[in-house]
Amino acid sequence: VKYATPDLRTMLANVEDSMKDNFIKNEIPVEFQGAYTRRLSEGKDDTLEGQILSVADKIDLLYESFGEIQKGNPEDVYTEIYKESLRTIVEFKTMASVEYFLDNVLPDLLNEEFTDQLKLERISRAIIA
Repeated sequence: VKYATPDLRTMLANVEDSMKDNFIKNEIPVEFQGAYTRRLSEGKDDTLEGQILSVADKIDLLYESFGEIQKGNPEDVYTEIYKESLRTIVEFKTMASVEYFLDNVLPDLLNEEFTDQLKLERISRAIIA
């Protein structure tokens, strides 16, 4: 299994942090933003809840990158984010929710027609195998 370079891992962490910060800034009342910032920064540990949070973040990133690829965005970074997100998701494949995602949700996602459909199907098969 190939893993992301440190630069890609840093980029993915920055994307996650940016999405979290944007959510808090735009959706949470000012007086609660500090508490939400602390709470949403905690939790990614070896507990079941931490694992679920890690997988949920990667699924969110996968969907974001998939949306950009589906729109035909030519930036290679979205394909890299997609690959790294899927690799991380596969690391948790013993979880029932991840197994369901890989067996049911991802195939439906990849069955939609879009420009780089075959490319993403090949990438996904190679990572999951």
